[in-house]
Amino acid sequence: MPERYDDRPDRARGVARRRVLGIGGALGLMAATGLSASAALARRPSFTGAELRSAVPLPPPFQVPLPIPSVLAPAGTSGGVDRYEITQREATAEILPGVRTPLWTYEGTFPGPTIESRRGRPITVTHRNELPVPTVVHLHGGRTPAASDGYPTDLVLPEGRHDAATHTGHGSTHDMHDPRAVVTKLTRDYTFPLDQRPALLWYHDHRMDFTAPAIWRGLAGLHIVRDDAEDNLGLPAGRRELPLMLTDRAFAADGTLAYPALDPTLRERPGVRDPYLAGVLGDVILVNGAPWPVHEVDAARYRLRILNASNARHYELEVVTDDGRRLDLVQIGADQGLLATPVTHRLLPLAPAERHDVVIDFSGVPVGGRVRLVNRLGSGRTRDVMAFRIARKATDDSRIPRILSTDLPTWRRSDAVRVRDFSFRTGRMRGDHGWLIDGLPFDPARSDVTTRLGDIEVWRLIADVHHPVHLHLVGFRILSRGGGPPLPHDAGLKDTVSLRPGESAEIITRFDGYRGRYLFHCHNAEHEDMGMMANLEII
Repeated sequence: MPERYDDRPDRARGVARRRVLGIGGALGLMAATGLSASAALARRPSFTGAELRSAVPLPPPFQVPLPIPSVLAPAGTSGGVDRYEITQREATAEILPGVRTPLWTYEGTFPGPTIESRRGRPITVTHRNELPVPTVVHLHGGRTPAASDGYPTDLVLPEGRHDAATHTGHGSTHDMHDPRAVVTKLTRDYTFPLDQRPALLWYHDHRMDFTAPAIWRGLAGLHIVRDDAEDNLGLPAGRRELPLMLTDRAFAADGTLAYPALDPTLRERPGVRDPYLAGVLGDVILVNGAPWPVHEVDAARYRLRILNASNARHYELEVVTDDGRRLDLVQIGADQGLLATPVTHRLLPLAPAERHDVVIDFSGVPVGGRVRLVNRLGSGRTRDVMAFRIARKATDDSRIPRILSTDLPTWRRSDAVRVRDFSFRTGRMRGDHGWLIDGLPFDPARSDVTTRLGDIEVWRLIADVHHPVHLHLVGFRILSRGGGPPLPHDAGLKDTVSLRPGESAEIITRFDGYRGRYLFHCHNAEHEDMGMMANLEII
């Protein structure tokens, strides 16, 4: 049987965790007293950021059917390589019923089309940029050669744009030039070997200084890697496997997506207005681009592959029937694929960019009954996420094996050739507010960390407020939090670790795969745009 964790002790702290962080006072405290003050904050905020309020009437929850993103067909499959073509273009969609919303999209849809691939079979994706700004594509969670990883200055310029690797950095007048940038016009081929464990990945824009508003406008899509071993486990599959991309947005009076950008054209000056420096939250929860949707299900097990693609919003997921019963969330996978064994939760935290692969059993809910997926960190409308309506009895031959995977790495602390320390905290840069790693804002021309291909390292990370820290190229294991053991949801191989306010964590990884220049950064997208990113050179 899966190991059970009943998170009921957390309930007593629920009210405190749901208080909104007063970011102005908190940042002042950090600036004055540094990390020593952050422990006091850890008991207070439930998220980092400020919420935008929509100026259009919002629909009631659980009325809009859950959309399932279409799976992109390859343009060619010869020579052992699958080739895909994606056009980045402006489109208009009806996200809220009766309201037309302009978007930036991959192939005209939000989310973009899902790519499904097989472990070890390489693919090439040709992206064509028909948007009014430069773009970059990053396959989040991919073991990708540096040339295709989506470094923030490796731009694809639209027609008529000739600016290359010079940027106005972080709201200042200081130009950052990256001599190593590889810039193309109109199109770029991204090659993904996919020599990695089966997992739910996602692709999104990664342009320097403008990642947050580009994702907010719609530039995100799913990528699923599969293999025969996982296919043969007997997990829920077909229409009982649901990809769920969670995002939050807010809508202006004219139906456009509200976002507090300093430059709404997203061409020159990056950054957001002062109240939103800690992160932008919306008051509408979208699942696969639909507001608070509902999905009809059989009275059977379902596999939910959940991605938090929100810029800054954290979730604490709970599954509740209309008569108040809580259903188990049986976690079978994390960011980088299957766990060794299942772990059962009642509450499951999910930070920006994290993925959880869970199974929910609806067989005990009567036909006609409703089950809600709720966010215990939300309040008002943002407490609801989506609902499931039990439509029919059904046979179910799926199972959750006691052993899910035997190929997880077994790195030990004693294997590490070095230990590094990094602080993630607010600070000043060039006279403006910023988010810094070890006191420095991102600079593409600076080398921050250099390691040798194949080295195993332990990294010790410490945060002032919430920081979901993401490493490119590699997965890692979480060794400890605050000097104690990892949390139940830390199981498996990760590529993003959610640091809570005032918290330290240790991770261990092996820098294998490819040589080249990669990144690590906070995946609160506003923090990332305001400097919280660093270079990782593998030699």
